[in-house]
Amino acid sequence: MHLNRRAFLTASLAMPLLALAWPLSALATTSEMAPLERMPLAVHGAEGPHRLDVEVARTSAQRQRGLMGRESLPADHGMLFMYSREQSGRNGFWMFQTLIPLDIAFINREGTIVAIRTMQPCGSSSPSDCRSYTPDTPYAAALEVNAGYFAKRGIRVGDCVALPGEGQAACSR
Repeated sequence: MHLNRRAFLTASLAMPLLALAWPLSALATTSEMAPLERMPLAVHGAEGPHRLDVEVARTSAQRQRGLMGRESLPADHGMLFMYSREQSGRNGFWMFQTLIPLDIAFINREGTIVAIRTMQPCGSSSPSDCRSYTPDTPYAAALEVNAGYFAKRGIRVGDCVALPGEGQAACSR
């Protein structure tokens, strides 16, 4: 058999095997790998509106990834976690593989902040060792920002977040 023909046949047989051996992570959809949607957001408190540039996590994969692995977050930036259905107050957030301390505001469908928590990084390599931060009340969205952001601006439970497509009229302050 000619060398070129043998090489062609070997490659033809090997290609399907390589495809089967390819890591599943390489098959992730491009939407999961693409940068998140960004948008401006306003938090309305007693001291007026505070504007943020947020990344929006809408899918389960985006929400699970969150701000993991980031070493910093610009001062007026954050991540907005959106849910299609209301979440139980027992469903919370953790800081596994998250490197920076964060504040989180849990927000109901009307755009009202129903709970605020400050979350510290979890240095454990085991996710089960990481604390879960729950709001203890139902929520439809959550906003993560640098720790201290809400206190520094006087933003409290009861203040309003103009959520994309929801609750914007409720933020009348």
